Amino acid sequence: QLLRQYASLLRSTPLMLLFQHNNLKSMEWVGIRRELAKALQKVDEARVAAGHPAENSAEGIKIQIIQTGIFAAALRVVEFYKPDSQTLDPRASSTLPPAELTHTLSKAAHEAVADTRTAHALAPLLSGPLMLLTFPSVSPQHMKAALSILAPSAPQFPAPTRRANPGWHDLPVQTGLQKLLLLGARVEGKVCDIDGTKWVGGIEGGLEGLQAQLVSMLQGFGAGLTNTLESAGKSLYFTVEGRRTMLEDEEKGVSEPVKEETKAE
Repeated sequence: QLLRQYASLLRSTPLMLLFQHNNLKSMEWVGIRRELAKALQKVDEARVAAGHPAENSAEGIKIQIIQTGIFAAALRVVEFYKPDSQTLDPRASSTLPPAELTHTLSKAAHEAVADTRTAHALAPLLSGPLMLLTFPSVSPQHMKAALSILAPSAPQFPAPTRRANPGWHDLPVQTGLQKLLLLGARVEGKVCDIDGTKWVGGIEGGLEGLQAQLVSMLQGFGAGLTNTLESAGKSLYFTVEGRRTMLEDEEKGVSEPVKEETKAE
């Protein structure tokens, strides 16, 4: 059941952060979850205040401890087992429907990924006790808020001040955060190290801001291309005009001595 649950999570979750945890106590978990929920809710409220539709993304962001070995097996099945493009064993019983031969727990799935234990880029991180923070969509704003709570680092992800958020500075929360270690992220099926994770979380304005930057860059590229083409045309025009003027001057220089000889005669 866990294997199927993890496989479904990997297929449906576009963004997840991986943390290593070390024997957190129940009160420490309670405090961390509380502060994380508060920070994510503030992001939703800020987006609504800025004119965005109310999406309640904070409710879909979940934190959970996983069984590392089973999660690693589910990851290999999701990444390397493609029943639509792989042929089934011809010796298998033809009386069984294809779904029973190709599901996540099938023998075909097990055999297809048997030799892929270290093939995935996420494999080196899948050791020891792990915790996942999953997002229903790629939202750099929510990701930044989560990193500021769980793995703060100035100046990009500053920790909340005591005046703004005194609960984050409670002893159980601080003790629990010292037992968490950010390992990386999986974004749209791609593995990111810590630097890549922070880059995604640091996108100003979220995906909308990234789209605006892309549009601005493309517009600037178009304007630059237009100016380049215009400059090339102008340069060609001036070159042709200069050559024409030079030829005219040469013709005048040849004709003037002829006229002087005629007058002398």
